[in-house]
Amino acid sequence: MNSLLYAGATGGGSGAQPANPILSLLPFLLIILLMYFLMIRPQAKKQREKAKMLQEIQPGDEIVTIGGIYGKVEGVKDKNILIVRVAKDVKINISRSAVASKVEEKVVS
Repeated sequence: MNSLLYAGATGGGSGAQPANPILSLLPFLLIILLMYFLMIRPQAKKQREKAKMLQEIQPGDEIVTIGGIYGKVEGVKDKNILIVRVAKDVKINISRSAVASKVEEKVVS
């Protein structure tokens, strides 16, 4: 008798609809979409902007290296090597990829 009650309580296999596989994957797709818009897309945009900035560096630009050295670009030795003046009569060669940013404004104190 207990087995009949148990079978009736669980539905006994009649009328149970299988779950839609698309609906079960929907939360994972939403998480991936959210990660794309919040993490991957902004990072790719920053990389494109930095690559554009590195290609536009020309003599006369003031830059900051990734090591924190401020200087003024005096010339381009190779396609990827910049000659940077860091002090009077002191010039160094750096890789173009070692530039962190351009100095846009001069701070006057």
